[in-house]
Amino acid sequence: MKIRTYERGVEEETLACGTGAVASALLAHELFGMRFPIGLMAAGGELIVSRAPDSGRVHLEGEVKRVFMGEFEWWN
Repeated sequence: MKIRTYERGVEEETLACGTGAVASALLAHELFGMRFPIGLMAAGGELIVSRAPDSGRVHLEGEVKRVFMGEFEWWN
């Protein structure tokens, strides 16, 4: 399943969003009967959402990449 995310505060499309990915997978499961694990393709790469059958806990997996690095100075 392909997803695109637009985050408030960023005000642009983002490479991925964990909350959006999990919500999309849960809706796909509830509305369309998709079975876990559910694979999602976001602009930043593939994500996998699974759910533990005993506890119902949801797990999100995906590659981690550094896409930005910055520095700031703190003035007192």
